[in-house]
Amino acid sequence: MTSNAESGPASGNSPVGASGPTKSLWLHLLRVSALAGAAALVVCSVIALPLNGAKGALSSAFGGVLVMLFFGISLLVGHYVGRNNPSGAIGVFVATYFIKVVGFAAVLFVMGTPEWLHERWFLIGAVSAVVLWQAAEICGFSKARLQIYNDPETKENRDA
Repeated sequence: MTSNAESGPASGNSPVGASGPTKSLWLHLLRVSALAGAAALVVCSVIALPLNGAKGALSSAFGGVLVMLFFGISLLVGHYVGRNNPSGAIGVFVATYFIKVVGFAAVLFVMGTPEWLHERWFLIGAVSAVVLWQAAEICGFSKARLQIYNDPETKENRDA
């Protein structure tokens, strides 16, 4: 019986191979989170439609889409900045967050409250998109394979 910590097949019916770091972590998180957010939008809009008509369904979708845009921008910035400058990604995240908050607030302030907006369904759509988006993002991060230490140096690597 072999240990899972050692190289080679693990005990059991099938071999377990070594896995490397996650490829394109940010885009994977964007895809998984966007699917979860879209599911929230569909469910909220379907529920809102018979209760408050198209106004409720559209308001719910609008709130959820704004949330998805807000979070999606961060993951795209993480993808493009993180692959070229991983250590500078956190600083860019902070700057992007500030720009997003100010930008979205300015857009919503200038736009005002449209006639068609149903406030309750807007809030329900936004909150449900946030909850499912964040849950999917946390689940995606928990399954990511991030290399935090260098691979051990072997004799072949030293001689090369």
